[in-house]
Parts: sequence; C-alpha cells; structure tokens
Amino acid sequence: MDASILNKHFPDLTEEQKNHFSKLASLYEDWNMKINVVSRKDIDELYLRHVQHSLGIAKLHQFLPGTSVMDVGTGGGFPGIPLAILFPETHFTLVDTIGKKIRVVNEVVAGLGLENVITINDRVENVDKKFDFIVSRAVAAMPTFVHWTKGKIKKESLHERKNGILYLKGGDLTEELKDYKTVELYDLSEFFDEEFFETKKVVYLPLKYRG
Repeated sequence: MDASILNKHFPDLTEEQKNHFSKLASLYEDWNMKINVVSRKDIDELYLRHVQHSLGIAKLHQFLPGTSVMDVGTGGGFPGIPLAILFPETHFTLVDTIGKKIRVVNEVVAGLGLENVITINDRVENVDKKFDFIVSRAVAAMPTFVHWTKGKIKKESLHERKNGILYLKGGDLTEELKDYKTVELYDLSEFFDEEFFETKKVVYLPLKYRG
C-alpha cells in the first residue's frame, strides 16, 4: 500500500504534499528498524491505519494559517505529522514522554524538511503554552485527557468552531463521554469507506464543555 490511496479522499493535494506523503513509508521503515515505534503490520498499512486515520481530523476541521495545534502523546508522530503536511501554515507542537519516539519524530520531520513542527519530550502538564486546538489518538480516557490538558487551550478562537480538543477514538464512547454536555461525535465512516474506519470517530470537545 502506498501514498496514492490518499488521493481518493484528498484530491486537492499539492505536488509537494504528495511528495512528503510518499516519503513517509521509507522514512518510517528505516527508523523503525533502528527504534521500533510502529508494529510490523502497521508499517505495512502505514497509509491507511496511521496517515489516513490522522487526516480524519481534517475531514471535520480545516486549520487556518497561523493556528497553533498540540499533539499529545504523539508516539511516532500521529496525528501530528500528517496534519502538518496537510496544513503547512499551521504550527504543530508534538509532545511525548518517551524519548525514543520523539527521536524518530525529529528524524522524520528533518527528513521531510517540515518547518512547521516542533517537538517536546515531556509530560503535557509541563508544557507552558496555550494552543488553539489539541489533537490526539486515544492515549487516555477523555476525563484523564481533559485533566492533563487543562489550561492549555486559548480562549480566543480563530475559527467558527470554538477552540478545543479533536480526539481520534474508536468503539462505544457513551460512558466515557457522559459528563460532557457539549461534546460532538463524528463517524469517520461518513468520510472513508474502508472497513478499518467502521468504528472510528473524531470526538470534538469545545473549551467550554460543561454546557
């Protein structure tokens, strides 16, 4: 599987974006042999399970130039790196506590020449900045994640959609989200027809989530 699968769902990619996406496989394969951050099966399906999944956030929300986004628990760089390729004028801060993962992210960012990504090897609670949006892929239950990121979201919004959390999750989230009155759920199967996305969702939690 190669980067061409993205063209079906993102037909307006520039040549530079296509070039960046096409380089991801070789960069991750190379670094994964040195520092294992992605499973073998997931490397084989990198574009579906990691890149396209990350870009599901873009089906819901288009980041404007100058927007600041923090990716919490980025792991090997998802969803931050694919989103940074798609939104080159948006500023991304990728955070993870595990040093070897941040090392791989740094090498992939350097290999692509991305200038809109910085990384932080630390707990998110120690990040002393505020962002327009916080993104992540299921690193914790939502109450825990909200606690971790408290005070990290700017109050003033650049977009029509209020600043908040855009979270990639799967399965039945009823119990986990029951206390959040303003939460919105979006099924990725509405945008992507591949079987992998049948139970996958984007959870949007605006800054004022108690309603």
